[in-house]
Amino acid sequence: MTRYRVQAQAKLNLYLRVLGKDGAGYHAIETLFIKLALHDIVHVDVSVRTRTVHCHGPTMPPDGLGAPEQNLAWRAACAFADASGWPSGFAIDVEKHIPVGGGLGGGSADAAAVLRALNHAAPTPLPTAQLMQLAGALGADVPFLTSDALLAWGWGRGDRLLALTALPERPVQLFSFANGVNTGAAYAALGVRGDQHAGGAYVKLEDVSSWEAISALAANDFERVVPSMHAGVARWLPLLRDEAARLRARGEDGIGMMSGSGATCFLVYAEGGTPAWPGVSAGERLIQTRTASAIVPPERIA
Repeated sequence: MTRYRVQAQAKLNLYLRVLGKDGAGYHAIETLFIKLALHDIVHVDVSVRTRTVHCHGPTMPPDGLGAPEQNLAWRAACAFADASGWPSGFAIDVEKHIPVGGGLGGGSADAAAVLRALNHAAPTPLPTAQLMQLAGALGADVPFLTSDALLAWGWGRGDRLLALTALPERPVQLFSFANGVNTGAAYAALGVRGDQHAGGAYVKLEDVSSWEAISALAANDFERVVPSMHAGVARWLPLLRDEAARLRARGEDGIGMMSGSGATCFLVYAEGGTPAWPGVSAGERLIQTRTASAIVPPERIA
């Protein structure tokens, strides 16, 4: 048996701007990615002849995640095998702890973990540029989650990255919901035309060099439309924004916003004095985590 264990870390978008569509019909974005300590646990066995993927864990939806061929972890393994000629078979086991469909990049993190594990185990690893190209073809979040960066500026489809100096760790509260937001519907509601936001934002490195600077930059275009589409976001996003503003008025770090196209909302705050909230309702979940301090390499366990 040749089996590897990988932490598939979640991400937040601390800034997300949706630009016009490119020639292929995809919206370009500009975003500030950060990794979280919260992670799925992915095992990849390359000593088998068949190809399988099994998902389970506390955040699995009751109806599962659909056919294996639709699973990003499966697709990542197949893409790696096609590009490298190895492995002929694989068995992927995903223990889900990242809320599904919440804007935290859970499926993308699992795909990135598989790419990292396979490239670590491969007799002939792929060059970094080729590995990142595979990641970009799988989804907008996968390149960042495949990379070794804890913090990065992303643009294009999210596949163009500038790794940034990591920030000091901060506690994070996540508010997730049983029901997510359909990404296509969120883009449609946003209604960004090709002539809107045609140019990118002018962001200097000092704008993303500290929590204080990022709190002034933090914004998400999807917050204009998702509250009208999701009752949980409509309830929690104003509360988190108000708490973040209160913290900043006291001279402390505070960022309250929504990640990705939703629906997960979050609060990043300074050490000490964890904010208290009214009780969460049915279908809502409060998760306490932190921004990531390290990327754990794949570990061979058998």
